[in-house]
Amino acid sequence: MELGNISKPTYGPGLEAPGSSTPGVVTMAHGFLRLVQPNPLPIGLINFGQSESEFRQEDIRELLLYELGFLVCVAIGVLLIILVPLVGCCFCCCRC
Repeated sequence: MELGNISKPTYGPGLEAPGSSTPGVVTMAHGFLRLVQPNPLPIGLINFGQSESEFRQEDIRELLLYELGFLVCVAIGVLLIILVPLVGCCFCCCRC
């Protein structure tokens, strides 16, 4: 395996998306991800060298704002997981 020049690497063109037999599903998944999380990751906030006590309140708020779309999807999912069986039980047990 040839590593090339490690101190001064040469970069080629970027990665290409692999071909897919289901382009409709891929397009739908990417559309959903762009809808849920349109903002880029705030990389400046992530520092693996600092401890948990060094995080500022603004940093945590900005990271939660970044993850807001996924948090809303999780809340809707949990609500449906609890609500659908409860409504089904009410329909089965309390038929008029």
